[in-house]
Amino acid sequence: MEGDDCGFHYGDGTNEAQDNDFPTVERSRLQEMLSLLGLETYQMQKLSLQDSLQISFDSMKNWAPQVPKDLPWHFLRKLQALNAEARNTTMVLDMPPDARPAEKENQMEEMIYWDPAEDIAADDIYSFSELPTPDTPVNPLDLLCALLLSSDSFLQQEIVLKMSLCQFALPLVLPDSENHYHTFLLWALRAVVRTWWSQPPRGLGSLREDSVVLSRAPTFSFVRMDVSSNSKSQLLNAILSPGRRQWDCFWHRDLNLGTNPREIADGLVEISWFFPSGRDDLDVFPEPVAFLNLRGDIGSHWLQFKLLTEISSAVFILTDNISKKEYKLLYSMKESTTKYYFILSPYRGKRNTNLRFLNKLIPVLKIDHSHVLVKVSSTDSESFVRRIRGIVGSVVRSPCRRVSVEDMAHAARKLGLRIDEDCEECQKAKDRMERITRKIKDIDAYRRDELRLQGDPGRKAAQVEREFCQLQWAPDPPEKHRAELRRRFLELRMQQNGQEPTSGVQEFIAGISSPSPGERQYFLRWMEWGLARVGQPRLRQPPETLLTLRPKLSGASDLSESLWPEPLGVEHFLREMGQFYEAESCLVEAGRLPAGQRRFAHFPGLAVELLLLGLPLELVDGGTLSIPVRWVTGLLKELHIRLDRRSRLVVLSALGIPGTGKSMLLNTMFGLRFATGRICSPRGAFMQLITVAEGFSQDLGCDHILVIDSGGLISGALTSAGDRFELEASLATLLMGLSNVTVVSLAETRDIPPAILHAFLRLEKTGHMPNYQFVYQNFHDMPAPSPKPRERRQLLEPPSDLNRAAAQMEKQGGGFRTLAGLAFCDPERQHVWHVPGLWHGAPPMAAVSLGYSEAIFELKRCLLENIRNGLSNQNKNIQQLIELVRRL
Repeated sequence: MEGDDCGFHYGDGTNEAQDNDFPTVERSRLQEMLSLLGLETYQMQKLSLQDSLQISFDSMKNWAPQVPKDLPWHFLRKLQALNAEARNTTMVLDMPPDARPAEKENQMEEMIYWDPAEDIAADDIYSFSELPTPDTPVNPLDLLCALLLSSDSFLQQEIVLKMSLCQFALPLVLPDSENHYHTFLLWALRAVVRTWWSQPPRGLGSLREDSVVLSRAPTFSFVRMDVSSNSKSQLLNAILSPGRRQWDCFWHRDLNLGTNPREIADGLVEISWFFPSGRDDLDVFPEPVAFLNLRGDIGSHWLQFKLLTEISSAVFILTDNISKKEYKLLYSMKESTTKYYFILSPYRGKRNTNLRFLNKLIPVLKIDHSHVLVKVSSTDSESFVRRIRGIVGSVVRSPCRRVSVEDMAHAARKLGLRIDEDCEECQKAKDRMERITRKIKDIDAYRRDELRLQGDPGRKAAQVEREFCQLQWAPDPPEKHRAELRRRFLELRMQQNGQEPTSGVQEFIAGISSPSPGERQYFLRWMEWGLARVGQPRLRQPPETLLTLRPKLSGASDLSESLWPEPLGVEHFLREMGQFYEAESCLVEAGRLPAGQRRFAHFPGLAVELLLLGLPLELVDGGTLSIPVRWVTGLLKELHIRLDRRSRLVVLSALGIPGTGKSMLLNTMFGLRFATGRICSPRGAFMQLITVAEGFSQDLGCDHILVIDSGGLISGALTSAGDRFELEASLATLLMGLSNVTVVSLAETRDIPPAILHAFLRLEKTGHMPNYQFVYQNFHDMPAPSPKPRERRQLLEPPSDLNRAAAQMEKQGGGFRTLAGLAFCDPERQHVWHVPGLWHGAPPMAAVSLGYSEAIFELKRCLLENIRNGLSNQNKNIQQLIELVRRL
């Protein structure tokens, strides 16, 4: 058979053929690139997510890379900030003015480009030791591959997630010529969740949210054979771009520095999707469609090409020449059921030779003349793109192969590619998660049967303790009533302590008790995704949009009643552990239980390990809207032990009603993992820890920053809501009282929630006032100009009825003042920030806007500057924070 002469035998899963494809010069090329980027030290001990999130000197400046070793850190910081320019690898030469060439002496920055013809002689073209120099710019795809190869699984996942938010094409198959294998990045893509408009053939459409790893879609691959004068990436960008707005999902040669040669990224397979929005003027296709792009020539990367042919509905081959070698390669695909299309250029290649081989391939690949397209010139780009879209659309409408990323990974595994998820730690963690989630059939029943301590005894205990605390502040509290409350409280705690952890909770505890930090992290991520799929509550009514959902408030005072459905999450299992610890601690304090008989004293240590791994921990119980003081105190004490001498803290809190973008703001600012973008969000307040680099902690004045997100605590309840409003005001006072810095996130210019205003008035009496910043986020496509001083003062003046109500609750009578009139508030100072809209374009195909990213960076710089200058009041150590929690 003609196909057998090609010598490509990758289907048996061995690496023999791969070894032949990667000669010694290839292997040294990867090492040279890692050395150039300063990443060679991370080949044994991989770069971690915690390493990339540390606060350092560079966190406060918008610096440009000057040498190649700056590029990985510059890329990570830009990506963390969701900056659309993260892929720009331009370097600025840092040289004294007198050393600059005379013709450039007036320029502040000089871009350095590499011309291969000037640096390397023709006979030394493969002598790669001469290539890396300090001034050599790096192709962005080489930078991405080198960084992914140097990162652990969790940093890889974070990189891919942030790239997704920036609408960058995502790496699917990562080449590694040095170690003779390629990696299919299934785990790295797990965290990417997208929302799109799903329109069934009949009936009403609706928003659908799902993991890109699990949802099936028609898949189209674009590859290059030998040489092509047409750019695959530019063509793909045009196909994916709605209307006349061009998205640069795939990096291409006409972008800044895009023409630099790839050194290690050939063989990379990238993936991107089109997702419909429900708008006819924007939707290129009626359903999600996946697009794959193979970097490099298919002849040199046959394994990747074979994978694409097995998972694609159609493959588009761009080429200028079809020679005998390429003909043999394609002839070997004669058994494939995939549709093939050729895109040729009439101005390049040997036309007669191309036609002869195409005529031979027509019966072999089961194609006809309509499968051969000629791109005449750049002037016909729009019509050509419409033609390609028409072909894709017709394939989508017909019965065709639909695959998920999991299906792709299954095919890749059969071909011998390494799957990043197949490691033992990951699979053990997945099995444990499945043992827990397979028991969840009904959320309410599962909570009742498996999370028992959060039922009636837990809610009643929180209510009794709240009454008891309020009694402490009464002028003459009746002793009999206090004794009765104390008796009821201990009785409820004894009921809880008499319970045993259920099998699901025990399995969870075993998962977070693993001696391997990696297995613990895998388990937590698997639990988050597993619970997201089985633990979503049924909405009582469909939301209008993802951003406009608001809890429907009544004047009811039952604080345990859910304002809106809460999904089952990891926090519920940790909350159950907290209740066991809380009940046991109460009995020890009351002398009802000897300290030596404690069974759950180690629970805070387990939870703190998760905090140090980057998991947000619940500070305020979202079920009872109360602080489990003994549990939180236990967490902080354990944290103090773990941090040892580095326990100086600055506490930064963010308050605002759900949907004002505060969690997204914190995540973008510091790379955190607070829940965002879900219809049903957790209601509790959560805390997460950020490490300050040791070399910067003395200058900043702290070793860590504890960030608190108020979550769904502040619902915007009116003063007429009675107990609900009072509780929200108390919790807002507590969070602000613990804080050195408070960010108040607003969706509209004058919508300062009454509970937050109330907290400001309370805190003014105590003399403790955090450094605060009001952030107005623009949720429309209108530009958000910086406000003038008069506008700032108007922003800080809430409507008079709320103002008056808050003042009356603080017994200020008619002498109330506006927020702008409070002693600590100077509207001339930069207390008010106007942040542009999050999205550039219309979701789900919108990327994060550059204006949003830059505004958040400026806010971050200002906050860190205030901390460094001591404007955030005195920094705390953990012992002082524990005392504050008890007092407040």
